[in-house]
Amino acid sequence: MNTEGGHGGTGSAAGATRRSPTLTFLGAAGTVTGSRFLLETDDVRFMVDAGLYQGLRELRRRNWAPSEIPAAALAAVVLTHAHLDHCGYLPRLVKEGFAGPVVCSPETAALASIVLRDSAHLQEEDARYANEAGFSRHHPALPLYDTADVERTLRLFAPVGFGEPVDLGAGARAVLRPAGHILGSSTVEIEVDGARAAFSGDLGRPAHPLLVPPAPLPEVGAVVIESTYGGRAHPERRGDALADAIRRTVRRGGSVLIPAFAVDRTELVLLELYDLMSAGEIPQVPVYVDSPMALAALDVYRHAVDRGSPQLRPEARRLQEAIDGMHVRGVHDADDSIRLNRPTMPCIVISASGMATGGRVIHHLAHQLPDPDNCVVLTGYQAIGTRGRDLAEGAKRVKIHGHYVPVRAEVVTDVSFSVHADADELVGWIDSAPTPPEVAYVVHGEAQSSRDLAERIERDLGVMAVVPRLGERVRLD
Repeated sequence: MNTEGGHGGTGSAAGATRRSPTLTFLGAAGTVTGSRFLLETDDVRFMVDAGLYQGLRELRRRNWAPSEIPAAALAAVVLTHAHLDHCGYLPRLVKEGFAGPVVCSPETAALASIVLRDSAHLQEEDARYANEAGFSRHHPALPLYDTADVERTLRLFAPVGFGEPVDLGAGARAVLRPAGHILGSSTVEIEVDGARAAFSGDLGRPAHPLLVPPAPLPEVGAVVIESTYGGRAHPERRGDALADAIRRTVRRGGSVLIPAFAVDRTELVLLELYDLMSAGEIPQVPVYVDSPMALAALDVYRHAVDRGSPQLRPEARRLQEAIDGMHVRGVHDADDSIRLNRPTMPCIVISASGMATGGRVIHHLAHQLPDPDNCVVLTGYQAIGTRGRDLAEGAKRVKIHGHYVPVRAEVVTDVSFSVHADADELVGWIDSAPTPPEVAYVVHGEAQSSRDLAERIERDLGVMAVVPRLGERVRLD
């Protein structure tokens, strides 16, 4: 591996020796959010993913730092999928001058439009509330980007089908393949100046209840692989902790609040609730989905089911059966959402965001956490610095809208809902390549998780594995 520092300009003098293409880790290095990877040759610059940092304040501040290179100099951005930590920085790039194509799958384009519009709305609302309440250190508080920036961004989306080579300029090309993480999620193969590299994005699980397994890793020299669960294996059974929590909570007359990612996680929770109710393992109580973004994403999933998307398993048709069978109440109106802050009878409320960093779930938490009859069930990865992580680690109080709220409600974590590949599955994906890559760059994980996966890759596969530093640049020869 060759490493370098700094960013040279593109273009080379006539007759000069061409430099090797380079890869720079602009995000998701030493942390699990903010995925951004820059590829450069003498002739072209482009990025794979443009994600927001989430969690710790020191990480979120990076969202406000000037781009490492002029945004207008980027020829393209290739998106792996529509989660905010992979696509949420795009409108900021556009605000700073990026005007190239955003290459992604059609489903990623559909879901990202929902996610980015919601992100801008929440940022605008947070800035407005901070200015009214006077608790911001900035005067006035401003959003990172606004709705107009998002609409300009969406016009740049250039959807492409799986397996179709896409020209990124100056001979560079990308090929997307199914990643099995959420609908439309992709692994990305890049070929540039004779070098071939692959990016896992967020890699899904072979046993995802709705999606087909990830496509095998193609033959490449380097692979950039996520490590969210790089040091552990997922439990075999799903929903045991959720079922136990619901039974206990309903018996004592409380309500269950499930912070859930709006894209994919809400669908999986609904399926599990339906199975548990159908089997008589939990009581049949009202189920609410209180997230306009989750409801919009649910429509994208249902349309994919209706048209028989090849990304979906045949049993994905059960999703509509679950919605109808439980008479799921979709909450669009803000007043109806406010009424769910203090439910008058036992019920289950699914609301975004999944790590309790924003959205309607924050208001529900503020009202429901002080009541010991209630229960909060965390169903996904909780990044360091988020309220979800604080709750998972047993916090006695959390800060919401400038006030501390006591945590008296029961808090349960059910990690079985994760749709990130675990350590065994990540190693298995690398091993699926026809020829092992020369090097694996382990990213998108907490430091120990990334180190654990790197050691496992080297031990089990004999492939050199590196945990890159933020800003590190390597050559792709």
